[in-house]
Amino acid sequence: MGDNIFAKIIAKEIPAQIVFEDDRVMAFWDIAPKAPVHILVVPKKDIPNIGAAQTSDEPVLGHLLTVAAQLARQEGIDATGYRLVINKGPHAGESVPHLHVHLLGGREMGWPPG
Repeated sequence: MGDNIFAKIIAKEIPAQIVFEDDRVMAFWDIAPKAPVHILVVPKKDIPNIGAAQTSDEPVLGHLLTVAAQLARQEGIDATGYRLVINKGPHAGESVPHLHVHLLGGREMGWPPG
């Protein structure tokens, strides 16, 4: 596992407000939220970013999205809408080298983002 904050949260070396966990992914509230609902869904497998994902990772990639949709329903933002974001690289705002999906909702989102 990589040496970053998400790897340490997955290993439970750093506390987090976990809202979902199974054998493949963990989801927890972002410590610097950009929306009323801002949950990070991360694979337990060490995948540095979406560009490093392999064909063999497709099951966990799909699971990240279905868990995010489940959490959107759980948080009551499914009906009004939400945004899923995966950043890759510094120009996109990626700051932790561990693949993660941002689930953002609870307010109107502008377009285009950024």
